[in-house]
This record gives sequence, structure tokens and C-alpha cells, in this order.
Amino acid sequence: MSISVLAATVGTILFPLLIVYAGVMDLFTLKIRNALVLAIAACWLVLAPLAGFSLVELGWSAGVAAIVFALTFAFFAFGWIGGGDAKLAPVAALWFAPAEALTYFLYTALLGGLLTLVILQLRTRMLPAAFYRVPWISNLGDAKNGVPYGAAMAPAALIVFPGTAWFQHAAF
Repeated sequence: MSISVLAATVGTILFPLLIVYAGVMDLFTLKIRNALVLAIAACWLVLAPLAGFSLVELGWSAGVAAIVFALTFAFFAFGWIGGGDAKLAPVAALWFAPAEALTYFLYTALLGGLLTLVILQLRTRMLPAAFYRVPWISNLGDAKNGVPYGAAMAPAALIVFPGTAWFQHAAF
């Protein structure tokens, strides 16, 4: 197995695992750790060149991620999204070609909208008392807390990622 096939295969395993972990952590704790965001970025930085992506492809991914970072930083500054979501979005974008990134964010928006509606419904209904003793459910039900958009980014990535060049380069 060549180094490029090995790197692509490792990437097709690591990115979904890390992005799902980020989504689950956001759902349960309303936090996405900096170390996790850095790990996702570092994996791309090491694996993408080894997987055989050209400098042009790497440049496009980095350029899209930079635009996403600027947008999410502005969204965070306006209080529209949380800091973890603002950091996770650009590093997730690294793993997609520009058209795939657009599709990824479309799915993120749709799933995030659905998640928001579910959480808003949760916040308007009285749940059984046992549910309020579960910290993460209690956090989601608290109107002071935001919506864990990382929990929408993760399934969106799982929908789009299998159609990327990562899978074309991998040994699957």
C-alpha cells in the first residue's frame, strides 16, 4: 500500500471519528475543546498532502476554510453562534473541496435548523422530572444556553464526506 493510499485511508477514518466526537461533546457539554479542533486541523495538515492532494486542491481547501473562519468569527462576534461552533466550522471545511463545503454547510444549516426547532420545543414543554436530573438534557432545556450546532455539523459531515476525494484515494 502506498503512502498516499495509507494517508487517505487514515483520513477517512480519523475525520469522521473526530467530527462525531466534537458533535457529541457539543451536545452533551455545550463545549467543543480547542484541542479537538486543533487535532482535526492537524490531521488534515499532515494527511492531505500525504494523501496526494495537489497544491491547488490544498490551497482551495485552505482558502474556503479561511473564508469560513472570517464568517464564523463575525457570527460569533454578533452572538449568533458559539465559539466552539465558530472554530469547528472552518476546520471541518478543510476536509472538503469548495463545492463539497457548500453542500456540507447546506446540510449543516438544515440539520441545525431541525435541531433548533427540537430544542425550542423542548424548552416550551414540561418534561418528566427525571429528565431534568440528566445534566445534558437540563442544559439543552435551559433557555440561557445556545444550540449545540456542532451536533448538526457532525451528521452533515457524515452525509457529505463519503462522496469526497478522500474516499477515492483510500483503500476502500
